[in-house]
Amino acid sequence: MSSASSPSGGSNEPNVKFLDRKLDKAQVEFMRLVEQQNLERVQRLKKIRRNNILVGCGLGASVIGIYLYSMFSVAQEKFLDDFEEPKKVTQQQQ
Repeated sequence: MSSASSPSGGSNEPNVKFLDRKLDKAQVEFMRLVEQQNLERVQRLKKIRRNNILVGCGLGASVIGIYLYSMFSVAQEKFLDDFEEPKKVTQQQQ
C-alpha cells in the first residue's frame, strides 16, 4: 500500500493543482521591479559585508600588533634583572 497514492493524507506533500494561465503584463512588470530591487539590495549587502570584513581584519591586525609590540618591548627590559635588594642596616649594639 503506497502512501503517496492514498487519499487519506498519508504523505506530507500537499496536493497542488497547477493552473495553465498566462501572467498579465502588469504582473510581469511587477516581478521585474521586485527582482531589480532585490538585486540592488543584495549588492548593497555584499558591499556592507565586504566593508565589515575589512574593518574587522584591520582591527584584528592592530590588536595583534599592539600585543606583539608590548611582548617584544617587555622582553627587552633589563632593569629588573640588575635589581639588587638594598642591604639591611643593622643597628650596632652599644
